Order: sequence, then C-alpha cells, then structure tokens
Amino acid sequence: MSKVSFNKPFTQQEAIPEDGIARAVEIMRSGRLHRYNLVAGEDNEASLLEQEYATWQEVDYCIAVTSGGYAIQLAMRVCGVKPGDKVLANAYTLAPVPGAIHNVGGVPILVDIDDNYHIDLDDLDAKAASSGAKYLLLSHMRGHIADMDRVTEICASHGITLIEDCAHTMAAKWRGVRSGNFGKVAAFSTQTYKHMNSGEGGFLTTNDPEIAARAIVSSGSYMLYGRHGAVPAEEVFEKVKLISPNYSGRMDHIRAALLRAQLPHIEEKAAQWNARYDLLHRRFSQMKGAYIPERKQVEAYVGSSIQFRADGLTREQIPEFIAACNARGAELKWFGDDEPKAFTSRYDSWKYIDDIPHLPNTQKVLANTLDMRIPLTFDEDDCTLIADIIEDELSHYL
Repeated sequence: MSKVSFNKPFTQQEAIPEDGIARAVEIMRSGRLHRYNLVAGEDNEASLLEQEYATWQEVDYCIAVTSGGYAIQLAMRVCGVKPGDKVLANAYTLAPVPGAIHNVGGVPILVDIDDNYHIDLDDLDAKAASSGAKYLLLSHMRGHIADMDRVTEICASHGITLIEDCAHTMAAKWRGVRSGNFGKVAAFSTQTYKHMNSGEGGFLTTNDPEIAARAIVSSGSYMLYGRHGAVPAEEVFEKVKLISPNYSGRMDHIRAALLRAQLPHIEEKAAQWNARYDLLHRRFSQMKGAYIPERKQVEAYVGSSIQFRADGLTREQIPEFIAACNARGAELKWFGDDEPKAFTSRYDSWKYIDDIPHLPNTQKVLANTLDMRIPLTFDEDDCTLIADIIEDELSHYL
C-alpha cells in the first residue's frame, strides 16, 4: 500500500495584501522608487512605514533598511563596534549574524546554548568576564527568547551594550515587553520567510536619539534625514551628521508599501502561526523518538518554525530519515550536519572565524536538532498530516 504524502511547498508564502499590491503598482507607474525622490505633497511610503512601525513596536525611532543583516551591521557600527572589538554572540544562530560581526571587523566570542535553544546564561556571564567584550549581539534564534531579565542583568553588571537580533521574534514578547525593546538597538528582518515579507528588508529600532541620528545618516540619507518618519530633533543631527559615514542601505518605496499593507495584520498572523505551532508541538511532545522542549517561560512567542530533536535516531540514521520525510513532502533541515545545507549551518562551519571554540552543549543539542518552517499557506489539517508522516517515518527506527 502506498504511503500518504504531503504536496504543498514549504517555501510558499501568502500573497501580499491587495492594497499593498495596488500601491506598489502606483509607485512603479510614477517612476519614483527611491525614498527621497518625491514631489511636493507626495506621500513618502518609507517614512510613513517608519512612523507606523515605531508606534507599533513602542519605540521612539525606526529606520527602514535593505535587509535584516544590514540592520545588524548598522546597529553594531552606530553602537561603536570598531575593528578588533570583541562581540559576544550565541553560537546557535544563522550565518548572517557572525557575518555581520565580521563585516564590521569585530571578533566573535561565541557563547554556548542550553538544552532549550537559548543562550547559556552561565557561559555568557563567564565569557563576559573573561573576554572583556563590551557588546552582546543576542540572536533570538528561531523565536526562542532567553531569560531577558537575567540577560539584561548580566549586561549591566559587565557594562555590555545589548544589541538584539529579532529576525525571528517580530511580535513576540517577554513579560509583556516586545522583543527588541531590551537593548540599546534592535534589528528586524522582513525577508520572505520572516513575519512580514518584502523579499528583502529590515528595520533598526532604538530609543536613543543619537544612535537613531547616526543610523539614519549612515543608512544613506545624505543630508535628507528630515524626510525620515521617526526621527530625533535637528540638534541631534547637527552633532553627528558630519562624522557618520554613509553605508547606503536604504529601503525603497515599493518594499515600504508592501510592508505597510502587512503591518496591520501582524498580530492576527502571529495567532495563526501559533495555532499551527502549538498543534505540532503537542504532536512532537507525544511522539516516540522525538524530543521537544516545553515552552514554560514568560514569553509570548511567534511559532513560524519548529525545532525538535530526533533522540531515537543515531547520527548515521538522521540523513536517511530526513530523506524519507522529504520524499513524502515533509521538509526537514538538520542543524547538526557537518556541511552547511541551504540556510542551515553549524557554528564550526564558519571557518573565517579565528580560534573557533569547542562548545559542548551546542554540539550536543544541535547534533540531532531538526528544523521545519510553518508557512501560513498550511492549515491545521496540513500540520496534522505532516506530523503523521514524521511519526510514521520515525517509527521505522524504534
């Protein structure tokens, strides 16, 4: 008897709202795509987006940029990271994070993770003390938010500037505070597989007026910074405008229009993701041969992907298991693979980093960690079928 398969692509996202499509077409017909190319009285989509996102995020300032990775680089630069400066970072993350540290000339100090995919707070405290690093680039990897009370305590005790990578936690919260509002600066992504989709894009947010002014000028505003939406006062720009290099990473009007149409729906989308995620979490919790950490913390997560550990399989069996699931349409990625595959890589594959450390718990946890996207083009019945396929394929090894 043939096995049941799943036939929807894991890379298919929802359509852009019609009002965003219509506005993007208007912009294309005008020919005025550049964010500073305006006529008198014309709406500035990028600036309106910055105002609206700042209000929604509950911060004073927002700068719309070309990508989440660019936002991370810019955040480190405007916070003062110089070539040779040490930057603490959790080892479980995606390649653009250490890439951003490398881009600004920083030296990554990789920190171990705990069994629940969070940065290991004891290792963070120890490495903050031993390294002398004054910056922490904290990646809320795959939406797993660490104990932010203790993170901020550790940073304060060592005089560390906290920069948050919120690519996977837009709309998530810790004790009711939005992810991104704990550090000096936060970076968000609007790449296609994130919580809003502009193909590529991102935001830098902060409550610090001088940081905001530096970021606006360095994002490529030239002396047109007054055309931005959520901006500090003119006297702040007077202090920084001639000493802030131009790194040209502006968002254009088309992408801003696409995002403005999506922002009003983000809370609704978060609830939809969590309905699917929670269903899958229950299934993995009950599945023989699989382990998934409980989400006991005071976090309000957004479950746009899910991670579990194939504890019932040997390392040699995992590639065969993944291939069998993928053949039936249940697409899994493996964070423990020795070679990077697509978006998935392990920290010791980033060979440009000098003196890659041995991080025993990160190695142990990622050795059998499997990762799966949960696009909103799937419904809950789809998620049930995917779980059935994974459970069936796991049963062959038990």
